Amino acid sequence: MEAKGLAVVKNPEIEAVLEALDRELVGLAPVKRRIREIAAYLSVDRLRRELGLVSDRPTLHMAFVGPPGTGKTTVALRMATILHRLGYIRRDHLVVASRDDLVGQYIGHTAPKTKEVLKRAMGGVLFIDEAYSLYRAENERDYGQETLEILLQVMENQREDLVVILAGYKDRMEEFFALNPGMRSRIAHHIEFPPYSLEELYQIGLLMLERQGYRLSPEAERAFREYLERRMALPNFAYARSVRNALDRFKLRQAYRLYQKAGPVTPEELMTIEAEDIYLSSVFRERKEEEDAT
Repeated sequence: MEAKGLAVVKNPEIEAVLEALDRELVGLAPVKRRIREIAAYLSVDRLRRELGLVSDRPTLHMAFVGPPGTGKTTVALRMATILHRLGYIRRDHLVVASRDDLVGQYIGHTAPKTKEVLKRAMGGVLFIDEAYSLYRAENERDYGQETLEILLQVMENQREDLVVILAGYKDRMEEFFALNPGMRSRIAHHIEFPPYSLEELYQIGLLMLERQGYRLSPEAERAFREYLERRMALPNFAYARSVRNALDRFKLRQAYRLYQKAGPVTPEELMTIEAEDIYLSSVFRERKEEEDAT
């Protein structure tokens, strides 16, 4: 019995996943801490069972709340890997679904759609984005209610073969759980994803460009910060997702600028985003109008 007491809790494979998450995601310290806590809890639970100690299977369904573009899907992917490596799910597998994937448009259509998605996700993790869209209280005949009923049954009766992660804006998720207490009672872990700061978004942008073989010129670095300040103040800002979309447009303008250039281009030019590629964005329209007027 004394030898069994020397078992090691920390799992090198799980530590590798957590370290990858640290590298992949800028900021999000509270989220990373919660994921480490859950990983530690499950590692201890697994060790207890291996040593023959009493241990009921933990409830693993989760809710990720926060604005779009704050890493919820990435964290869900890593959580699927952690759960698989610790033996809580059969497959390192994540299925992402929305209302359109689950809810039908006519009578008899919803149940088959929902069950098909559940079948694909079984043995792994089902991630439902904007989960509150499944329930429309103003419409008693909305087919989303059927999806919720099926989902609740599976989350309770097949929780050893499927982990469900519900995601969405914090306030709307709170309203959703208030209207669906049965769903709230099945969620063990509520994790809040804070919005990124401007500096964090700037670092995220640089990291994305580096991975794609691009860089910003010194002037473009200043332009990018100014772009972020303006874009964050506009509607429908989706943090890292909006940054990724912006970078794609910067690269598009860079490509067009180089295509228009007479003669050869250097590798340095191919890799560098210039300030002009950023200032052509519509968020600088007022700036350009002011320059034209002077």
